[in-house]
Amino acid sequence: MRLAKNIIATFAALMGAVAMFATEGQGVAPTAAKLYDFGNGWAITNSMATGWTVSAVLIALILFAVRKPKVLPTKSQAVFESLLEGLRDLFEPIVGKKAFPATFPLLVTFFIFILIQNWMGLLPGVGTIGWGHNVDGNFHITAPWIRPFTADFNSTIALALVSFGAYLIIIFKYAGPKLILWDLFGNKADKKETPGWLYPFLTLVFLLVGCIEVFSIVIRPFTLSVRLFGNVFGGENLLHGTGFIFIFYFMELLVGLIQATVFTLLTSVYIGLLCNHGDDHEEGHAAEAHH
Repeated sequence: MRLAKNIIATFAALMGAVAMFATEGQGVAPTAAKLYDFGNGWAITNSMATGWTVSAVLIALILFAVRKPKVLPTKSQAVFESLLEGLRDLFEPIVGKKAFPATFPLLVTFFIFILIQNWMGLLPGVGTIGWGHNVDGNFHITAPWIRPFTADFNSTIALALVSFGAYLIIIFKYAGPKLILWDLFGNKADKKETPGWLYPFLTLVFLLVGCIEVFSIVIRPFTLSVRLFGNVFGGENLLHGTGFIFIFYFMELLVGLIQATVFTLLTSVYIGLLCNHGDDHEEGHAAEAHH
């Protein structure tokens, strides 16, 4: 009990110090600070360093928690397996059974990595410890050492491009070019129930709709990256501008969880729109063959 009180007191003191420094600044800079500049446009930024560090810590924690999987799981293994089972129940119906084995590791990685990075900005010292200078007796941070990976637009673009690249690979492998072209441009009207004069007109309509759909697919990396960056970066500025008020702090905990879920769910939905076509039909044919 005394240890818990000491931890809470220490955390409150750190939060007070962070709030004092935060209210002196002008919010979070829109671009990541360069920690080491190699020249010619090559540099290591604070968001890159944070991303690498968090990735290494996550990998080490997972390896330590799971170690050698046992039939009778340890507590840490049981927690990790429960998380995976919950995510599996969420994503498998969306993606489809056929593409799920290839898609699930990607979706789990996205969710855990983005969630931890979103919550990084809530830790004391993030954005308020680094290089700076004294101005009128006050120390102003000019290059913070730590910045959440998802609070940098370049980072969210990279995540969105990885998502889009994996989407293309998976749909071409499990759906195939023929199904993709039919899904985009094919006439979905039933020829038996559609008047003969109307069917060619519907073919043209579906072709135009397919062109619009192609445009919406092309801009998906942009929409994914802007949505994630805007919410995380806006939350960072809200916390710094309000001096880390308690209610906003916990609101950002919720926003971080929601944004990690939204990014991962949208990735799974995009894949499932093309790869989840055949499951129901295959089950139906199997049932008919059984009877």
